[in-house]
Amino acid sequence: MLPLFPLQLVVYPEERIPLHIFEERYQQLILDCESEGISFGIPAYIDEKLEYGTEVVLKKVEKRYPNGESDVICVGKRIFKIKSFHPQLSKKLYAGGDVEYLEGNEDSEKELQEELLKHIASLYVELTINNPPVYSIPFKSFQVAHKIGLSLNQEYHLLTLRSELERIHFLIDHLKITIPVVKEMNRAKEAIKMNGHFKNFDPIDFEDFKM
Repeated sequence: MLPLFPLQLVVYPEERIPLHIFEERYQQLILDCESEGISFGIPAYIDEKLEYGTEVVLKKVEKRYPNGESDVICVGKRIFKIKSFHPQLSKKLYAGGDVEYLEGNEDSEKELQEELLKHIASLYVELTINNPPVYSIPFKSFQVAHKIGLSLNQEYHLLTLRSELERIHFLIDHLKITIPVVKEMNRAKEAIKMNGHFKNFDPIDFEDFKM
């Protein structure tokens, strides 16, 4: 039985997650993690459902407050699917569940990773992001997922995919749709700035014009 801490948040394996713990039940959970060395799961609460999530381990308590609250650092470990959910574990304040840990094919292709990085670089250029994150090959799709403008539902869908190749294709397809939209928004911003200003157009060469 895995203790569960449901959140409207998608956590990926190897991701570092800072959390502020304020509810009494999760204060108890963190104390149990410290004293018993247990891990817990963060299932994503999406569309009023709990199905997939990521097991996490407590790495550090950054700060404790007099009222029992704390700031903690956790790290994602492995993905699970909930088989049964229990709102409260026996003799505990927090929830738990029977879970199935999911294995997947983590093989990837260098060419696809290079293509994904090119699209990410193009997105950052269009967004004029200063000092953007730098990724080197090889990398995992989960490393970039929070950095390319996915919606919460898209991040969740990525979590459910069992193949790294599937995940990379999903991210590439997302960027192929997103980048033209960002470019069009930038063009619209420039058009708005030009409103009321004199415009300079390139001359049209009518020699090539045919009826």
